[in-house]
Amino acid sequence: MRKVIATEKAPAAIGPYAQANVIGNLVFTSGQLGIVPETGDLAEGLEAQTRQALDNLKHILEEAGSSLEKTIKTTCFMDDMNDFAAMNAIYAEYFNGDFPSRSAVQVAALPKGGLFEIEAIAYVE
Repeated sequence: MRKVIATEKAPAAIGPYAQANVIGNLVFTSGQLGIVPETGDLAEGLEAQTRQALDNLKHILEEAGSSLEKTIKTTCFMDDMNDFAAMNAIYAEYFNGDFPSRSAVQVAALPKGGLFEIEAIAYVE
């Protein structure tokens, strides 16, 4: 059985997709940009966008009954891999201890001109 997740604590979907879906005991999130939910605008700069995207992800996972600590896989998308060290330092503030598996890739462009996007798979107990 599938459950669609939506929370006002994260930006609304900007297209025909859900913030996340729970299937069984797994939650699959859509990619989260560094969009500030209250304004609909991107945060300013890579560091702020990375923090905001991770905050958005956290709120969606919590709405699904999961958490960052229960995340098993993330995929990070960046517009410039030269920013990897800065992103990685912020990422480490949000995920600590038993880290999830992760892929990080540079892409040609992200929606709305974003600099960072993250999606995740986590479990629900």
